[in-house]
Amino acid sequence: MIDQDKIKLAIASITEALGESLSQESIKNTPQRVAEMYAELFAGLDADPKAELSVGFEEGHYEMVILRDIPFYSMCEHHLLPFYGVAHVGYIPRVGGKIVGVSKLARVVEIFARRPQLQERMTKQIADAIFEALNPEGVGVVIQAEHLCMIMRGIKKPGTNVITSAVRGTFRSKSVTRSEFLSLIQGK
Repeated sequence: MIDQDKIKLAIASITEALGESLSQESIKNTPQRVAEMYAELFAGLDADPKAELSVGFEEGHYEMVILRDIPFYSMCEHHLLPFYGVAHVGYIPRVGGKIVGVSKLARVVEIFARRPQLQERMTKQIADAIFEALNPEGVGVVIQAEHLCMIMRGIKKPGTNVITSAVRGTFRSKSVTRSEFLSLIQGK
């Protein structure tokens, strides 16, 4: 559970450390606004992504299922600055396995994105949650994102994309399956 009172105190302290006064009309409610924002941005801390995948059904479909270009916004845990982009998620149902509504895949991405995060970890977590919950033949996840910590500070390189991938099962063991997934998420 996110402690909004502690966040308000911390933001008030940071504001004062910057030499600003909370008595200013324009920033007097900033601690409250930031606390509410953090509760929203980090709502994934209190959610179970596997629960989203618990309701599935047998459809007799044993070919690749892909949800492409899932937009997400997350917060880098190193600098508490946003990173944002798209996730591509695919899986192959196991014979006798189950499929889930495709919105459930987007919800899994959203839950992991709504935590203080590293892109590399988030990619792995999404793949592992789907692989464990659905027991498919294979899973592939690719995330492409821009990080404001590389744009606003430090190296200052806007337009730089970080691409991470995680593959499980046949997506790892069969290069033809992995190639098909990568080709389909590129829209070619």
